[in-house]
Amino acid sequence: MRLTRSELEVMETLWLAGRPLPRNEIIELSTDRSWSPRTIHILLNGLLQKGAIKEAGFVKRTKTYGRLYAAKISGEDYYANSIFSEKNAKALPMYFSALMKSKALTVDMVSEMEQVLLQRKQELLEDVETETAGE
Repeated sequence: MRLTRSELEVMETLWLAGRPLPRNEIIELSTDRSWSPRTIHILLNGLLQKGAIKEAGFVKRTKTYGRLYAAKISGEDYYANSIFSEKNAKALPMYFSALMKSKALTVDMVSEMEQVLLQRKQELLEDVETETAGE
C-alpha cells in the first residue's frame, strides 16, 4: 500500500492518538500538515478505499453526529511493508546501518531498538529449536 504524503500525515495523527478520532480532531492534531483542512474528506475517503482506516463509530457534535476514524494498519506494519520486501530484502542491513548513523538517534531510541532486536533474536532461536526438535 502506497500512501501520499498527506495521507501519511493523517495516518501518523491517528497512530499517535492511539484511538479513533473524528474529522475535526484529526485536523486539530495535525499541526504540521501539508494539506488544507478543506481536503480532509478527500484524504479520509482515499484512506478508506485503500483499507488503511476504518469507520469506528460516531460521536455527537452539537446537534449532529460525526464519524470516528481509526487506523486499520499499525505504523509499524506500514513502515515495515514499505521498507521490507522480497525485492529489497538484501538491502535491509544497509538500511539499518544508515539508520544507526543518523544524528537524530538518542540513547533511549537505541536502547529501545536493542531490546526489540534481542527479543526478535530470541524468538527466531526458539523457532529454530522447535523445528529441530520436530525432525
